[in-house]
Amino acid sequence: MGINVLVTTSTALEGYRVTRQLGLVRGITVRSRSALGNMAGGFMAIFGGKSQIFTELCERAREEALQLMLKHGQDLGCNAILNMRYDANEVMSGMTEMLAYGTAVVVEKVNA
Repeated sequence: MGINVLVTTSTALEGYRVTRQLGLVRGITVRSRSALGNMAGGFMAIFGGKSQIFTELCERAREEALQLMLKHGQDLGCNAILNMRYDANEVMSGMTEMLAYGTAVVVEKVNA
């Protein structure tokens, strides 16, 4: 997407000073598994171990939520997002909501 925004899970960004707080930003996506993916994932669960199918689904959902959050921040004019978090909830059986959120701010580099 080419969005140049600094993101941290911390409440501060080392080497930068917050000059303006723009508020909450979020990105949300809802994903479902296909019938084939459910069958393959269920088959893998029988034998245990890592489920590559579900891992890839979750990773794609996280990345999409992150990119949507970054776009929301860019639309507000931020150049950093502090205290970034992910959250996930099952909307209904087989459908999961992935949320990325944080505080959009404008920061400037502190001269050392």
